Amino acid sequence: MANPSPIDIQKALGGIDYPVSKDDLVKHAEGSGAGDDVMETLRGLPDREYDSPTDVNKEASNS
Repeated sequence: MANPSPIDIQKALGGIDYPVSKDDLVKHAEGSGAGDDVMETLRGLPDREYDSPTDVNKEASNS
């Protein structure tokens, strides 16, 4: 499966408040109807707190 673009990830996370846990990222994206590729990427992130959208995108591009 192709990695989603940072834009797709941020669309799925629109309106979320940072800092945020990985679990909350996944729940928010599920609630916003994110695609399978975005969900798979978010579920694969390290289990830690994320401080900003850039922080999420950086980690997602490394996975």
